[in-house]
Amino acid sequence: MSNPSTHESRRALVIGAGIGGLTAGALLAQKGYAVTVFDQALVPGGCASTFRRRGFTFDVGATQVAGLEPGGIHAQIFEQLGVELPEATFCDPACAVYLPGESEPISIWRDRTLWQQERQAQFPGSEPFWQLMNALFQASWRFQGRDPVLPPRNLWDVTQLLKALRLDTAITFPFTLMTVGDVLRLLGLHEDKRLRTFLDMQLKLYSQVSADETALLYAATALGVSQAPQGLYHLQGSMQVLSDRLVEALEKHGGKLLMRHTVEQIHHKGDRALGITIRNQKTNEVWTEYAEEIVANVTVHDLAKMVTGNEPATLPEKVDNFTQNPLSALGFKPYQQRVEKLPEPSGAFVVYLGVDRSAIPENCPPHLQFLYDYDGEIGENNSLFVSVSKPGDGRAPDGKATIIASSFTHPDPWWHSSKEDYDRLKQEYTTGAIARLGQYFHLTPETLIHTEAATPRTFAHYTRREKGYVGGIGQRISTFGPFGFATRTPIQHLWLVGDSTHPGEGTAGVSYSAFTIVRQILASRSS
Repeated sequence: MSNPSTHESRRALVIGAGIGGLTAGALLAQKGYAVTVFDQALVPGGCASTFRRRGFTFDVGATQVAGLEPGGIHAQIFEQLGVELPEATFCDPACAVYLPGESEPISIWRDRTLWQQERQAQFPGSEPFWQLMNALFQASWRFQGRDPVLPPRNLWDVTQLLKALRLDTAITFPFTLMTVGDVLRLLGLHEDKRLRTFLDMQLKLYSQVSADETALLYAATALGVSQAPQGLYHLQGSMQVLSDRLVEALEKHGGKLLMRHTVEQIHHKGDRALGITIRNQKTNEVWTEYAEEIVANVTVHDLAKMVTGNEPATLPEKVDNFTQNPLSALGFKPYQQRVEKLPEPSGAFVVYLGVDRSAIPENCPPHLQFLYDYDGEIGENNSLFVSVSKPGDGRAPDGKATIIASSFTHPDPWWHSSKEDYDRLKQEYTTGAIARLGQYFHLTPETLIHTEAATPRTFAHYTRREKGYVGGIGQRISTFGPFGFATRTPIQHLWLVGDSTHPGEGTAGVSYSAFTIVRQILASRSS
């Protein structure tokens, strides 16, 4: 059993070694905290980790990165931590999108002029929409660059938010309560099936919901971040390189990472977080550790279940000097009730293929998106988001390549079925996905070397995310930005980091979430 001692050696316990948890842990360690990060998996990285099969390296979930450009969130954090940025190349186009029955893609170019020419050719009459989105993106990006805290939960948070506001932010105010669908209707573009379908496909990737539901200001950033001077990147080696660098930084600054350790409960007394109960998966030993700060890199659903009201039998000696969270008086029950009322997030079905390089068409973009039927749902094998390795990028042996194809799926059918029905459904999805992919790639018994599939149950097993949910909670009006879940929870010194908080999913998003938490912790410590 651990016990915090002096002011100078304050402890921080981090639950989860995803990118958000590792970033928060490394930054806190760099600031002098005694940090331990616990994760139940075999390797760090969470949804941005990898696995290896027969010489192939497959990215588990995330396959592209934003925020590596000068001034980007990853660049800022890695510079602060004193570790090198991973080697990476631009994704250009960021994605090639194929609509049903079309043989030529919509290419999302990094160059702003090329992208403008592309969208004008693809969606005649839609330029007023794109110009508005660009104006909102520029204003939102400048605002975000001034490090606001969203949503604010105490006076310090409000102060940081007010400091980030400028006259140039005012353009966004009238659009705060609007969705993409609202603007399409105002501009007379909602009946443009190709445009609306394209937006639905892109926004489903980044916001988890369709254009009609996605908050406009969130969409402006999601749709604009792939153009210069920002951009999406393909990491050399694999996505694992990102977490490896963060582990390097964590350990460089004295932090510890313990894999195969499951955090079973978060303990609090009243409105104060006290500690966590951990189980060592190898020895089955169970114990409780205490700390001044507890950072949970989990989904908001899992956080709501992990928090208990159990008071540990022995309290640490030093539990004073905690700052007061005004919302803590409300208790944790309303928080849990809000989580219970959230629309269910999506799961994912993913096929991992190791292939001969001859299966890949010439000049194949690193990322593609296919929709096969206008009348079908985006997901459920009617659409696929595909990532393809590049020659020499470390993901496949010479002359070989990896293809990763994912489709959104409703989680429940994968859980509420017998083993026979589950196996049958998994095989149906695998066969269907490979058949779809065979319309673009040259997939034959000779070129197809390795096949593996993952379902929501697979993701739940390896990431411990409830029901295998992917990508956060959906960026609707009620859950984005100022209306979303805060990094501060109603329990003092219990923090939520990851894709359930502002600014949302993706390695850049969860890193910003971690950056915010560390600023909040340091501010509370100095107050």
